[in-house]
Parts: sequence; structure tokens; C-alpha cells
Amino acid sequence: MAFDVITPTKLGQAAITTGVTTLYTVPASTRTLLKEFSIANTTAADIPVRVFLVPSAGSAGTTNAFLYDVPVPTANALQYNGVEILNAGDTIQIQATSTGLTIIASGAEAT
Repeated sequence: MAFDVITPTKLGQAAITTGVTTLYTVPASTRTLLKEFSIANTTAADIPVRVFLVPSAGSAGTTNAFLYDVPVPTANALQYNGVEILNAGDTIQIQATSTGLTIIASGAEAT
């Protein structure tokens, strides 16, 4: 499949909760490049975070964990800058051990 258009895009921005939440779903007939994200901790305690790159029709778990129980330091941020490719229907899912984290993710969509 050839891709004619590559569009930079914000993949999501959200508060991270204690339940597994979908931040982004790759649209049909699209591939997505996850380029970077920043997770900010606005509390007075370290908070572990989980980020999952889940294949289409899959569910978040240790087999697709991208980050797993990585502590985000108090009044600080955890940043990722790299390249991960997601296919149509894949999702980015997030979870923390407590509230107080926010995430902003960006990348590009190829159609």
C-alpha cells in the first residue's frame, strides 16, 4: 500500500486515570507514526505510568506494553522522542496508578 499524504498531527491530549483509557485509534486505511509524547506530573508524589501500543482488536497488557510502571517524578515530566509505527485499528492506551498525570502525544498520519 502506497501512502500519498503524510500529515503531522496531535494524536491526543488527556488526563491519565487509573483505568486503561484509549488515547488514540489509528483510522482505517491509515498508518500512524508516533513521534513523541510528554507526560507531566502535577502532584507532590511520583506516579507510575503505563503506555500500551495495542494491535487492532487487542487489549492492553504486558505483551504490548511500551512503558510499564515507569515513575513520572513529582512536578516533572517524562518525555519520549523516537519512532513507532501503528497500523489501521491499532491504539495507544494509557493508565496510571493514581490521578495527576497528563499526556500530549504527536506524530503523523499517512493515507
